[in-house]
Amino acid sequence: MLLLICFCKVSYCQQAFETTLKMDGVSFVSPPEKFPPAYLLEVKKVQADWVAIIPFGFSYADKPSVTFDSRFQWWGETSTGTNTLIDYAKTANLSVLLKPQVWIRGSWVGSFDLKTETEWKQWEQDYEAYILNFAKIAEDKKVSAFCVGTEYRIAAIKREKFWRNLICKVREIYTGKITYAANWDNYKNIPFWDALDFIGVDAYFPLQNAATPTLNVLLKNWLPLKNEMKDLAEHHKKQIVFTEYGYMSCDYTAWQNWENEKDRGSVNINLDAQSVAFEALFITFWNEPWFGGGFIWKWYHHYQNSGGEDDKDYTPQNKPAEAVISKWYKQK
Repeated sequence: MLLLICFCKVSYCQQAFETTLKMDGVSFVSPPEKFPPAYLLEVKKVQADWVAIIPFGFSYADKPSVTFDSRFQWWGETSTGTNTLIDYAKTANLSVLLKPQVWIRGSWVGSFDLKTETEWKQWEQDYEAYILNFAKIAEDKKVSAFCVGTEYRIAAIKREKFWRNLICKVREIYTGKITYAANWDNYKNIPFWDALDFIGVDAYFPLQNAATPTLNVLLKNWLPLKNEMKDLAEHHKKQIVFTEYGYMSCDYTAWQNWENEKDRGSVNINLDAQSVAFEALFITFWNEPWFGGGFIWKWYHHYQNSGGEDDKDYTPQNKPAEAVISKWYKQK
C-alpha cells in the first residue's frame, strides 16, 4: 500500500511540467549559538525570499555510522537549533528548504563507499533515522521543501532501492516538495529522479580556466551544459533547482573552486571574477521556465561581520556580487 501511495503521488507530478518554482535563495551557515532573529532580515539585501537551512550529520570515511544531534555540534546544526532557525526564517517571511547534509570526516561525501552488505544495512538504518528526524521537523514547521540527500555519488547508484524506500517514508511524514541534491558531475546518473518533485543540482561546473573569466566565454561554455539540463528537465517533466551554486571571490573562480579551497592562501582576491560568474549564470538560466532557481553558497548570520572586499570565500556579503544577485532576484 505504501508503494502504491508513493507511485500515485509521483505519477501526479509527472503529468505536467509545472513552472511554479523560482527559488531565489541563499544557503544559510548554521551558527554555533543563538543570534537575534532580526539578523535573517539581512537576506533581503539580495532580494532573497528563500533560505536553505542545513542541519549536519557526520560520518567517517568507510564507516557505516551516521551521527547527529551531538553535544559537540554547533547549535544551528542540531534539531533544537533547526526548529528555531525555521521560526526565525518565517518571522522574516522567508520560505525554507530544509537540507540535512552529511559531512564525511577526512574525506568527501561523494567518495563515500562501503565494502559489505552488512555495513550498507547499518548505514541505511542510521541515515534513515537522521533524515526522518528532520522530515518530521519539516512537516511540523510546514517548510516548503525538503532534501533527502546531498552529493552521494556512489551510494545514490549502488543503493537505489534504499533511496526509493526512503523517499516513500519521507512522503508518509512530510507533505511538501522533496528533492535530492546531486553533484554537478553526477546529476545525470541519479536513478530516482522520477520519485522526486524537482531535480537538485549542486552547480559547481568548471567553465573557464582564467583568473578573471569573461562574460562571452562563460555564456558560450554554459550553453551545452544548459541544453543537457533542459533535456533532463523535459524528460522527467520536472524543474531543475541549483540546490547549491556560487563562486569564491578569487582568481579562477569559474574553473575548479575545490582547488581554490585547498589553496586559498595563495590565490588572489578577485571580486570582479565572482561578479561576472554570477552574471553569466543568471543570464543563462534565470528566465528559463524549466529552471526553478537555487540557493547561493553561502550566507552567514552576522551580516556586518561577514564577507567584505578582503574575503576570498564564497559568500557575496558586502561584495559587489550582491548587486548582481539583487538585480536578478528582483525578477520574481
